[in-house]
Amino acid sequence: MRRSEQGAPSSCNDRAVSPHESHHPAAVHSHTHGHGPATPVSRHLRKVIAAVLIPFAAAVAVGLVVLWPGGAPPHKPSGVGFDQPTEQARVIKVAEVNCADVHAEQQPQPSSPTGQPPAGGGTKGKPCQQATIKVTTGENAGRTFQTVVTPDALRHYTTGQEVVVAYSPKAPKDLQYAVSDVDRTVPMWVLAALFAFAVVIVGRLRGVLALVALAASFVVLTLFILPAILQGSNPLVVAVVGGSAIMLIALYMCHGLTARTSVAVLGTLASLLLIGLLGSVFINWALLTGNTDDTTGLVHGLYPDIEIRGLLLAGIIIGSLGVLDDVTVTQTAAVWELKEADPSAGWRKLYGAAMRIGRDHIASVVNTLVLAYAGAALPLLLLFSIAQSSVGTVATSEVVAEEVIRTLVGSIGLVAAVPLTTLLAALVVSADRKGPGMPGGDGGPGAVRQSGADSGAVVGAAMPTGTAESRPSRRGGRGRRRKR
Repeated sequence: MRRSEQGAPSSCNDRAVSPHESHHPAAVHSHTHGHGPATPVSRHLRKVIAAVLIPFAAAVAVGLVVLWPGGAPPHKPSGVGFDQPTEQARVIKVAEVNCADVHAEQQPQPSSPTGQPPAGGGTKGKPCQQATIKVTTGENAGRTFQTVVTPDALRHYTTGQEVVVAYSPKAPKDLQYAVSDVDRTVPMWVLAALFAFAVVIVGRLRGVLALVALAASFVVLTLFILPAILQGSNPLVVAVVGGSAIMLIALYMCHGLTARTSVAVLGTLASLLLIGLLGSVFINWALLTGNTDDTTGLVHGLYPDIEIRGLLLAGIIIGSLGVLDDVTVTQTAAVWELKEADPSAGWRKLYGAAMRIGRDHIASVVNTLVLAYAGAALPLLLLFSIAQSSVGTVATSEVVAEEVIRTLVGSIGLVAAVPLTTLLAALVVSADRKGPGMPGGDGGPGAVRQSGADSGAVVGAAMPTGTAESRPSRRGGRGRRRKR
C-alpha cells in the first residue's frame, strides 16, 4: 500500500492524477457517469485474472500447434453424395417436349385411403422440359448434354441460368454429367454484403471488429477443426482447443482486452466444461452412435478412423459456444453497469439485481436454442408426427434422442452460465471496493470515480472531518484545499 500525501494509506484502486486534472482539481472531485468503456478493477485483481487466463491461452496456442493438421488428407472421390467432382455449367436452351417421347411419362398413383386424389394430379397432361446444358469449366469445358424436367419437379430451368453439374468420369460419355444444383453465388454474396453493411452501420467500429472476429472463426473452423478431425485427431480435444481459440479471438477482439471481457471468458470456459462433461455422460449412457444420417455415414465410410461419437460431442460444444458468448458477455456487462449506477452496492446486491436480468435472459435463450434445433429438424419432426408410433417410441429413437440430448445439454450449460458468470462478475467488480463511509469505499466521502478506459477505480481515501486535502500541481505549487 502506498501512502497519500497527507500520510493516510490510499486505496489499492488509487490512480495517478493526470496533468489535466492537476490543473483542474474540480474535475478530479466530480462524479462522472459517462457511457465510456467499462470500469476496470484494481491492478492486483487484473494480475489474478491474468494468472488464470494467460496459462489457458498458452495451452490453447500449444494445442493449435500440436494438433495443426496442415490440410485435409487426400482421398479419391467416391462419387457418392457430395463426394464427387463438380463443375460449373450454363443452361443454353430450354424446350417443351412430350413426356412420353423422352420416356419421362408419370406413372399413375393410387388414390389415398381418405379418397383424396393422388398428389401431382394437377400436372397430368402437361409437357416436360428438355434443358440443354453446356459445361463451362474443367477439362471438358464446352461439352453439352441434355436433361429432362418433369412437370411435378420442384426445380425448373431457364435459358442462361448458371448451374452446378456433377462429373462421373467412369460413367458412359453421355451420362458423365448431371445437374446437381443451381449456382447461388450471386444471391449469397449479395445477402452477405447486406449483412456486413447492416452490422457496420449499426455497430460502427465494434461491428467491423465483429466481422473480423467472424472471419477469424471461419478460418479456425476450416483450417484447423475440420482438417484435424479428418486427420484422425480426437474430435473432442480438437473442438475444445478450436472452440477456445474462437472464444478468445471473438471476445477480446469485439469487447476489448479488459477485466470485464476476461470474466466473460472465464464464465464461458466453465460452462463449456460443464457441457462437455454432461454431453459425454449422456451420449455414452444413451448409447448414441452419432451415425444417424447419410452424410455422417459417408464421412465415416471415407475416413473410418474418425470417432463418430466424439464428433457428435464436438458438435454440441461448438454449437453451444456462440450462444454462450452472448449470455456471458451480457451478464457481465449488466453487473458492471449496475455497479456504475450504484457504486455503493455490494456483491450480493449486484448479484441479485443481475440475476433478475439473467432469468429473463435464460427464458429467451433456452427457447431460442430449442426452436433453432426444431427448425433444423422440422422435416424429421413432420415425418414422426404422422408415424403410427407412440410419442415415447419416437422420442427415444436415436435420430430424435440425439437432437433432444444435444438441445438439453446445451440448454443446461446456458442456464448454468448465468449464475456462474454473474457471481464471478459481482465478486470481481466489488472485490476492491468497500462499503460507503469506509476508507476507499464507493460512494463514501472523498471517493472519486471516473469512467475511462483505464480509470474508474476508487480514488482517494476518506478524510476525517475538518481536514483538508491538497494535491501538488505539476508546476510545484499546492493545489486547492477542499473542506469536507
